Amino acid sequence: MGIDVAQDELVVCLGRLQEDFTQECYARKSFANTPKGFDSLTDWVARQTQSGTPVRYVMEATGVYHEPLAYYLEGNGHQLSIILPNKISNFFRTLDVKTVTDQTAAEAISLFGLSRTLNDWRRPKAIFKKLRQLTRERNQIIDERTVVKNQMHAEKAEAEPSKSSLARIRKRMDLLNRQEKEIRAELNMVLDLDQEVKNLVMLICTIPGVGILTAISVLAETNGFELIRNKRQLTSYAGLDVREKQSGTSVKGKPKISKRGNKYLRKAMHMPALAAIRHDDRYKAIFARLVSKHGIKMKAVVAVQRKLLEMMFTVFKKGSAYDKQYLKLQAEGMEEG
Repeated sequence: MGIDVAQDELVVCLGRLQEDFTQECYARKSFANTPKGFDSLTDWVARQTQSGTPVRYVMEATGVYHEPLAYYLEGNGHQLSIILPNKISNFFRTLDVKTVTDQTAAEAISLFGLSRTLNDWRRPKAIFKKLRQLTRERNQIIDERTVVKNQMHAEKAEAEPSKSSLARIRKRMDLLNRQEKEIRAELNMVLDLDQEVKNLVMLICTIPGVGILTAISVLAETNGFELIRNKRQLTSYAGLDVREKQSGTSVKGKPKISKRGNKYLRKAMHMPALAAIRHDDRYKAIFARLVSKHGIKMKAVVAVQRKLLEMMFTVFKKGSAYDKQYLKLQAEGMEEG
């Protein structure tokens, strides 16, 4: 069962393998992305399949819209696999599909499931969901606070500033500062309830430029790296992978990051990269080398973001603190190669 998930709708496609192992999509339908729609979906699947036939439900990890259905299926004992979007999009490009629609996307997901051996999805630890809710709320408050700061600056710059307007702006600023402080306290409280996750956070914080909030955000947005198998998957999930458009010898676009991944993960890596460039000689050298190569500072900052994120995954997998000699040894190994 391939499922294309949207905010309000589930577009589904049932596929099966024939006796000669050819793939067939044989049933299609749409359902509401609601608890009642989930019941209708599983009832319809039961009618479309032989009794006792196991069905694997496959869907993309699309923001938060897939989560209610995922929790419903997993909680009711159904086989479920959740796939990183870049895997589906790469598979989609191998198909002879001229038009991209919700229906063709569901068919592609179904065919992907038929052609792969997939692992069962298990709901993440509740702490990661709680941390993600808090870090995203904090991001919204920070963005709103930036807007309010700009409003205050504009009001003060006027020839005759309005005292009442400035008073209201200061009240909003005080409220946002207080709420941001409350979220920080709640994050610490949540971490104190799970020593294992807290230890992971402190382990990741041994990397230069990475603070507690960054470590929490990365673990929260990846569910503790649950769906991540390697560095390439991680950078693609974050949208920090480089895409280059090229057609023969006549058309060649500038390489740029895809930005098709998790925007919260990308945002979490921006300030740590700047801090690492300022305070760590290894990342400062990477930044300087890339700027001297192409002259684009932001492109070099993105490269450092990618390096930092990969390092966080490496530290997580190894379960050991950051080694200051790691990048040097890695570079020496590349030179020898």
